[in-house]
Amino acid sequence: MFEYPGRLNDRLTSTDAMLAVFAPGATVQRMLDVEAALARALAKAGVIPGDAVAPIEAACHADLIDAGALTEAAARAGNLAIPLVKQLTACVSSRAADAAKYVHWGATSQDIIDTGMVLQLRDALDEIELGLDRLCDVLARQAAAFRDTPMIGRTWLQQALPITLGLKFAQWLDALERHRERLAQLRARAIALQFGGAAGTLASLGAAAPAVAQALAKELALPLPSVPWHTQRDRIAEAATVLGLLTGTLGKIARDVSLQMQTEIGELVEPSAAGKGGSSTMPHKRNPVGCAAALTAAARMPGLVATMLAAMLQEHERALGGWQAEWETLPDIARLCAGALANISEVAAGLEVDTARLAANLNLTRGLVLAEAAMLALGASLGRLRAHELVERASREAVRSGRALRAVLGDNPDVTRVLDERQLDALFDPANYSGQARQFVDAVLERYRTAR
Repeated sequence: MFEYPGRLNDRLTSTDAMLAVFAPGATVQRMLDVEAALARALAKAGVIPGDAVAPIEAACHADLIDAGALTEAAARAGNLAIPLVKQLTACVSSRAADAAKYVHWGATSQDIIDTGMVLQLRDALDEIELGLDRLCDVLARQAAAFRDTPMIGRTWLQQALPITLGLKFAQWLDALERHRERLAQLRARAIALQFGGAAGTLASLGAAAPAVAQALAKELALPLPSVPWHTQRDRIAEAATVLGLLTGTLGKIARDVSLQMQTEIGELVEPSAAGKGGSSTMPHKRNPVGCAAALTAAARMPGLVATMLAAMLQEHERALGGWQAEWETLPDIARLCAGALANISEVAAGLEVDTARLAANLNLTRGLVLAEAAMLALGASLGRLRAHELVERASREAVRSGRALRAVLGDNPDVTRVLDERQLDALFDPANYSGQARQFVDAVLERYRTAR
């Protein structure tokens, strides 16, 4: 019987559901599902006797497979399907000798391995899409809740201009909504039956080939492509790249949150729980462990996707090494993507926002981040160049003296002749210089609601 002890860090970087999708027992079972469906399809097309189906189906259970013998034989055979078919045939023969000769009829090893992988990929995409829907819902609520909350925007890790926290959430949501579209398009292209026989011609089935292929596709609820795709790996490579793109966006979110969690910034905090985020030596620590898991996935992902792209260079009608390189790589990609998605969903749902620190950090430069706003307001009367020089000198004086830029400008008669106290106060209110931030949030939320 197959048991999955797992690797030590599996639970750190993935989810139980995705680990189950790609567990060794699940991989074998999905291949056996294809063999059982093939028997039914062959019988429906009149290629094999109908009474051969039940014994084959009864043997298509992973619990009946000797895992140790399978993996040992696979190392010599070059793939799992060859020894799996041998064990399956022996199992069927022990129940119905006449039925055993029809096991795997007309198929090749790659048909079984690829179609089993497609079934696993379909299960994986179901999990990813559910998780992505949940995360988008959370981010939409956060974007609406903090639509008007001012914060400092940062470029090159330096303070730049005011934005709103809602805009940050909305930007994340906007990217994830595009990933939802990509996943839908991917499903339409990548989830397809693989059934071509030895060289992709189904010659072994003769005139019955179209009927068997159609019946097999129907049995497995998979689209039947126009032609087998043994060495045309764009479907699988696209799955890898789409999941890689999604993981990259999740890593970007993790990077932002973890930077805002730094003690010196202190604007956001991951949700806490017993035993989560602590240190083995420092009792005061509250580490961004959810972000760390997502960043781990994002750091590993480019190399894995690159492997899948490199594996597309396959020889003639059957690959030598490229196809085999996919077997462990695609499951790793799916596992990491699911883990990053689950961690960021948990972080986003329970994120603690310190609005006092947002305000304090916004005023950290004593108004210097609003120098552009002051320059533009003065430029309307003084001209842009003169206004720029005036505000630049005032900014240097503010830094030298430790005074607020608003106060320095308020002492300058060249400024007060143009702007009164009320206008200066308005200029140095960060909420008045966030541009289209609120409108952008509204636009993203409208798109999100329309998509639902």
